[in-house]
Amino acid sequence: MSLTLVIGNRNYSSWSLRAWLYLRESGLEFEEVFVSLHTDNWREEVAKYSPAGRVPILIDDGTTVWDSTAIMSHLLDRYPGAVGWPADPNERALARSISAEMHSGFLAIRETLPQNIRIRRTTTLSDVCQTQINRVQTIWRDCRERCGHRGPWLFGDFSIADVMFVPVALRFLSYGIPVPEPAAEFMRATLALPSVQDWVRTAQDEGLALGFVDNLGKGDMILG
Repeated sequence: MSLTLVIGNRNYSSWSLRAWLYLRESGLEFEEVFVSLHTDNWREEVAKYSPAGRVPILIDDGTTVWDSTAIMSHLLDRYPGAVGWPADPNERALARSISAEMHSGFLAIRETLPQNIRIRRTTTLSDVCQTQINRVQTIWRDCRERCGHRGPWLFGDFSIADVMFVPVALRFLSYGIPVPEPAAEFMRATLALPSVQDWVRTAQDEGLALGFVDNLGKGDMILG
């Protein structure tokens, strides 16, 4: 079996992060192909792998899958031991619901707080954006209050729901969004995860290699 994941810039591509994180936390070996989204021919380069023209893209023994949620569903079908959903039916329904809400919603957060791992800055929040931030924090709080006794993640053990919200935690860090307890427990779990720290380190090095200047220095670690 051969898996190849095509991703965009680590600093900016939150959906690439989700697919990559899912593969890493599932313990699946894969080849990584990087397509810079800041070149004149990036659309042509991505089109070599997928007709949708978007990253991430998974190539699994000749089968091409795009969209992070489709990639995760495909891999879970193929590898039952991959990261999945909570075992409890009620929790599984909730996890699927909040994951779908994340996939299709929170547009003001995406627009106002675009993923940029290498920055540390504050920004003016619209009422709509603040309402959506409050909603995310409520989701995290409710899940942690319900399942926190079993582990550090939204439903205790690491699940697809956590994969969906990890990039939001990184956005909150970049833009200095305060997160009250117990929702902050999810933030801490995210920032302590070795695979997330690996992604952040590579995003820093990637910026230097591509000549981007941000206000987070190479030696400034995510928890620093």
